[in-house]
Amino acid sequence: MQGPTLRDVADAAGVHTATASRALNPNARALVNPETARRVLRAAETLGYRPNPIARSLKTAKSGTVGLVIPDLTNPLFPPIARGIEDVLAPAGYSTLIVNTDDRPEREQAQITSLRSRQAEGLIIATALLKHPLLQQLHEQGVPMVLVNRRTEELAVGSVAADDAAGIGLAVKHLVELGHRRILHLAGPQTTSTGVERLRAFRTAAREHDLDDSDRIMVCDRWTEDAGARALRTALDSADDFTAVVAGNDLIALGCYDVFAERNITCPTDISVTGFNGMPYLDKLSPALTTIAIPHHDIGREAARMLLESIAEPDRTPRSVLLPPSLVPRASTARPRH
Repeated sequence: MQGPTLRDVADAAGVHTATASRALNPNARALVNPETARRVLRAAETLGYRPNPIARSLKTAKSGTVGLVIPDLTNPLFPPIARGIEDVLAPAGYSTLIVNTDDRPEREQAQITSLRSRQAEGLIIATALLKHPLLQQLHEQGVPMVLVNRRTEELAVGSVAADDAAGIGLAVKHLVELGHRRILHLAGPQTTSTGVERLRAFRTAAREHDLDDSDRIMVCDRWTEDAGARALRTALDSADDFTAVVAGNDLIALGCYDVFAERNITCPTDISVTGFNGMPYLDKLSPALTTIAIPHHDIGREAARMLLESIAEPDRTPRSVLLPPSLVPRASTARPRH
């Protein structure tokens, strides 16, 4: 069965096929009224239209590919973000090449070098370390790129992420309203912008609610279940006493569940716990995990739109977009026993 054609898109948008063709071509989009271009792109997305990248590359000498650089493909956070990116790039005639870095700078360097050798026209990068010389290098070389779920204040680079400060604030407020005063934060790696921002937000929220100790914090060396478990064991083995945990992300929270099981700790009767990111299937855990959900798909879509703008208009001023998170209360949080 034949898919939708360019003429179908043009008819749906109410424009001539030549106009639709220019609107769908990032290199010619500037020739079309912006509102008309948006109407054509919406029509293409709705119809599921896919331009022929081979035909276009022969005409334009462009590859029609974008690189998506992800730190950990096994992290359930990233597939819905990737889907949002695809939903915008495909109607615009782009294919996405996904690479995994394992959070290793040397592997990231090799993967991005490979993407550039394949003439990827731009990069969407989810691995922004605080000290990230590769980003500086790419920026100086004029490579169109957007950071997704990460931010940097050192470079004029576009970024799309959830509002980490607002999300941590929601988690702390939820626990305080349940009656918790001694709350532990299992922070993410402080080599990442996300880890730093969420830790800073926890300290701010703890002070705002006048908690017993705003520095009741353990830092995880990675955003993983194992790292979360190690950090919680250390906290439990110390003399500190806490009734709730705000985990830096959902995987760190899952590490807490492992420790609860091995030490016969009942959640939430003994200790409540919250996650961050809203990964799939958290409602299937026992107890179901309270988390801060972020709009994964919208983050991906906005990042893709931003990259298309950067490719079409290299001199455009980069934007930084924060999307609002939401609290999803479930059975892992309750009033403290004492």
